[in-house]
Amino acid sequence: MPKSKDKIELTAGGGVVYKENSFPRKVLLMKRNGFWDLPKGKIEKGESIEECAVREVEEEVGARNLSIEQFLCDTYHEFEAKGKKFGKTTTWYSMKFNQTGAALEPQGEEGITELKWVELQKAKIIVEFKNLVDVLTEFEKQIV
Repeated sequence: MPKSKDKIELTAGGGVVYKENSFPRKVLLMKRNGFWDLPKGKIEKGESIEECAVREVEEEVGARNLSIEQFLCDTYHEFEAKGKKFGKTTTWYSMKFNQTGAALEPQGEEGITELKWVELQKAKIIVEFKNLVDVLTEFEKQIV
């Protein structure tokens, strides 16, 4: 979708968190405001896009010590909130989850109510937005 000039442009970072030793491969999905989604969020002043992606994913799912494996892709979408129009570019990375015994916790104040490890093929079916399917497809090409 081409960017519109009458929108407030936002930059965000996010991640596809996966379990390294899961076969078939499992990725972490979160239910935000009733929709299955991938963790992501807006960049803060002075932060690199990589720092943003790691921080946002860790905050939204309660993970610790995540690191970027590799760049996946960028997505762009437009939306309205509180009477304003926004365009958001999100840079996506793969992130390996290797914590043992650590309980993940959804960030309730962000509308996240549930976290679930889902087989990649099922995740591509249940995510709510086409651009997330594109992200998971790119992940599949690079990681699986």
